[in-house]
Amino acid sequence: MHIPRAGTLIWYYFICKREVWLMARSIVPEQDHDLVAMGRWIEETTYQRSRKRINLEHVVIDVMNVEKGKILVGEVKKSSRYVKSATMQLAYYLFVLKQKGIHAEGVLLFPKERKRLQVVLDERLEQELLAVLRDIQAIIRKEVPPPPVPCRFCKKCAYAEFCWS
Repeated sequence: MHIPRAGTLIWYYFICKREVWLMARSIVPEQDHDLVAMGRWIEETTYQRSRKRINLEHVVIDVMNVEKGKILVGEVKKSSRYVKSATMQLAYYLFVLKQKGIHAEGVLLFPKERKRLQVVLDERLEQELLAVLRDIQAIIRKEVPPPPVPCRFCKKCAYAEFCWS
């Protein structure tokens, strides 16, 4: 199941379905927004010694290392506040690698919190991921975006003006 920028869309899926539709159509959020800029800075300045950014078709992996004979794929995030989104995004990267015959383990990296969380692509997580991908496909096939639904993330969202003006 190929969805352009699927990793990013999976991230947004667990925050706001409207963002999935907007991002799928290349309607990008305000790039000068404080949180967008902070995320970019964290991505560029953390894990420099271990960073090996990998572009694999439509997937961009933040960190890939070999530790104790195992391939370790890392996804760097600003905060563990969105741990479900981050977990599913990393699960997708592990799934893509698995489809290519590469067995890897995942780790979520939260540098500001000095925290690491292991992600294992087991059967349950893979089935959940496939269901999410099917739902994302349904969302992006719609002619109009889902209506905005207020949630706790709206206040700091880079799409706020688009949704609530």
